[in-house]
Amino acid sequence: MNKPLEINPLKLSQPMGALLAFLGIKNCMPLMHGAQGCASFSKVFFTRHFNDPIAIQTTAVNDITAVIDGGDYSISEAVKNITAKVTPELIGLFTTGLTETKGDDIRGVASILNPQHNIVYVHTPDFEGGLESGYTKTIEAIIEQLVEPQDHIEKKITLIPHVSMTPLEVERVKEQIELFGWSVFALPDISESLDGHLGLKQGALSSNGISVSEIQGLGSSHAVITIGASVRNCGEKLCSKNQNMQHLHFDTIGGLRASDAFYGELISLSHVLRPHASIMRWRKRLQDALLDTHFILGGLKVVLACEPDQMVLFSSILTEAGAKIKAAISSTKSDALDKMPSSHIIIGDLDDAERFLDESTLLITNFHGERLSKKYKTALIMRGFPDYETLGNQLKDDILYQGSTQFLFEVANCVSVHSHHN
Repeated sequence: MNKPLEINPLKLSQPMGALLAFLGIKNCMPLMHGAQGCASFSKVFFTRHFNDPIAIQTTAVNDITAVIDGGDYSISEAVKNITAKVTPELIGLFTTGLTETKGDDIRGVASILNPQHNIVYVHTPDFEGGLESGYTKTIEAIIEQLVEPQDHIEKKITLIPHVSMTPLEVERVKEQIELFGWSVFALPDISESLDGHLGLKQGALSSNGISVSEIQGLGSSHAVITIGASVRNCGEKLCSKNQNMQHLHFDTIGGLRASDAFYGELISLSHVLRPHASIMRWRKRLQDALLDTHFILGGLKVVLACEPDQMVLFSSILTEAGAKIKAAISSTKSDALDKMPSSHIIIGDLDDAERFLDESTLLITNFHGERLSKKYKTALIMRGFPDYETLGNQLKDDILYQGSTQFLFEVANCVSVHSHHN
């Protein structure tokens, strides 16, 4: 992007990524160190997207305390007020632009409060990075501050998914790994906390997910599997807790080739001759789907405007069916963009996407792309954050053989209906 400002923003902030990561830990209370409006915005944003209550608290820094307080008082008061009503297993303390500019010593505050309360702290200023980096920084902080070093391994695998994977996608990957005989722990595990299940009450804490004790024991994992370029370093950080741990990394697990690579590594790791029959069945279905949809998707010009790891997923699936990625508009910089099969890769906003919509048929982006799709008469597939109009965002699945098959049919049907109406 060569504009001096963003016109139609695509990027989300680091604190929002941190919030999502902490929501995947059981009985966790995410605590945003910043102004009350920052926490309110994030709460409303994810509540509308997931159609579920979102647990978050704030230190409610105002213009007075921002000047005279070093952060200690507002944080300790917030912790005292929280623990007077509920008993969180973990308090996830993360910063905003205001408190980072102030230079508050959250490490010092956390060390003072930690004997009484279990606290993980992470620096997530919203004047740099984005959703992916805030999420990644939080996972790294959790590993650094909670996981205990080990020198032995057990028959279990740690899964670290990227921020754009939906709760159902995390659940599906866990289930597939379990088919090879492993116990699986996802860090974080939003498949149990943000999956849309009907709970008994609206809790003040995250409803489910990986527990603190399970996180502490992740150092004995036989292997760690990272999915998405943004979380690769998280896997390496976990491996530093145990020299015997293996690290399997995948930039994406969408499409036939990427899914083959994923299952191939699991076969090798598990020392089995062939995968479960259901896996082979879905592989054949994906092969058939590629044939069926090729007549519609072959040569289709697509514009992607998403988080980097999510764009790699969609391009992997669509290019196998013959589609062309006309432009890839990323919210932030990422190593994942180096492998994008497009001649136009831009770190920018939805205004940059407009330049390519006149000569494209399909736009894949979030809810804010709806106006653009109507203006330029393109088909629209809504993915990413936020999606305020679609129900069941937490149950969308676009990965591995099954998800890729369903995604191809969804895109082909969408393009077919669109072409008949325009």
